[in-house]
Amino acid sequence: MERQFRLRANEDFQRVRREGRSWSSPLVVLIAAPNAADHSRFGFAVGKRIGKAVVRNRVKRRLREAIRLHCEDVAPGWDLVFVAREPILAASFADIESAVCGLMSRARVADCRRVSP
Repeated sequence: MERQFRLRANEDFQRVRREGRSWSSPLVVLIAAPNAADHSRFGFAVGKRIGKAVVRNRVKRRLREAIRLHCEDVAPGWDLVFVAREPILAASFADIESAVCGLMSRARVADCRRVSP
């Protein structure tokens, strides 16, 4: 994912959490807030309760890939933070992708009805 599409600064994450609205599924929580940019940005939060660094990084890679497959469906002008929940460890990639798409559709920031095979 290109740098311009990533949320990296702690202030950005805090602003989204403070000003944004959230939707949840058993695997992931989505927090969305509008931004002033002409593109959407994505951030991923995976806490230490999920596991050690190797496990957390694998979860972030899987979430990033699910977003990459559907980022053209996302409307411009949003900051989206995805917070992983513990059941994501046992989930297949298809389950993660479905959860991400479902949350973005519920939040009305994307129209991603199709899930890749």
